[in-house]
Amino acid sequence: MFPHHREREQPIFSTRAHVFQIDPTTKRNWIPASKHAVTVSFFYDANRNVYRIISVGGTKAIINCTVTPSMTFTKTSQKFGQWADSRANTVYGLGFATEQQLHQFSEKFKEVKDAARLAREKSQDKELANTALTIAAPQFSQDLSDELQSPPVMCVNGPEDKLFRSQSADITLASEKERIKKMLSEGSICELNLEAELFTLQDSNSKLVAALHEANANVEQWKKQLAAYQAETERLREQVAELEIHGSQGPSDLLKDELTQSLEELEALLKAKDEEIHILQSKKAEYHAMEHERDQAILRLREMEMRSSELERRIQNAEQNLNNSLEDRDRIDTEIQRAIEILDIKIFDLNDLRQSLVKLLDK
Repeated sequence: MFPHHREREQPIFSTRAHVFQIDPTTKRNWIPASKHAVTVSFFYDANRNVYRIISVGGTKAIINCTVTPSMTFTKTSQKFGQWADSRANTVYGLGFATEQQLHQFSEKFKEVKDAARLAREKSQDKELANTALTIAAPQFSQDLSDELQSPPVMCVNGPEDKLFRSQSADITLASEKERIKKMLSEGSICELNLEAELFTLQDSNSKLVAALHEANANVEQWKKQLAAYQAETERLREQVAELEIHGSQGPSDLLKDELTQSLEELEALLKAKDEEIHILQSKKAEYHAMEHERDQAILRLREMEMRSSELERRIQNAEQNLNNSLEDRDRIDTEIQRAIEILDIKIFDLNDLRQSLVKLLDK
């Protein structure tokens, strides 16, 4: 009965940025809407053919902007851009970490704006067609509406009595609908948080994997170089030792000095490479910590998915209960209608019997 949020809106682009809003008093200063960089995503609603920009911080929607063809995204610096939302009566500003992220968001904004323009044109054409159909048959629609809106009236041996449905059943159904709508709105916010965290997790995961591959490749390469330098150092040390033993029979002192200098340079280079290996090992420990955080985020994501599944199951049960209530009410109405018809027939028979008795008495 109620479409789920996952079926209604789909994310098409996501990035991270610092969100700002214009000061409503001065219209000049920027007010930070988030303490740190948050995920900013473009969503597409296939049922309504609408594009939106959404950013969620915790349980609060920082940005909830419907993209219209009249909007324009302006780059005010190398890493900052802004656009105005006339419906919310505010101006949003985004601060990116790199110029490339700003360029990607600007290009996606233009693409979505063009798509929104095409969607509006198609919607206008469809409205014109519906208007033409409506003008072609106005009387039929009016008669049908009057027939549907007129309440049933039944005459039973005297004044007219109107048949109304049970007010208690209507109140129960209305409260059930309100409860389902509330559960559906909670599910929508949960889905938004889930998708935003999923995009952030995927981005962090890809960066982490790329950094780990690069670090592992560098470590392997430097280990090979270190082994080669160590072998070269050992060979030079053996040559120096041989020169010291056979000093009179070996090469000149100049050659010994050159070999000693080469040995010192290789030892210095070896020491530098050792320091680089230690630095990479410390970074590798940081990467392991990031992997641990990623595992925890995946665990939280699974818990949110389980909560979302449970919420969807509760909504389906509530819809099923509502449908059962509607079926029971229709069945009761049918039985009441049938009883009234039988009662009307009995009253008619009694009326005929009374008239027959009157005629019999008159004779």
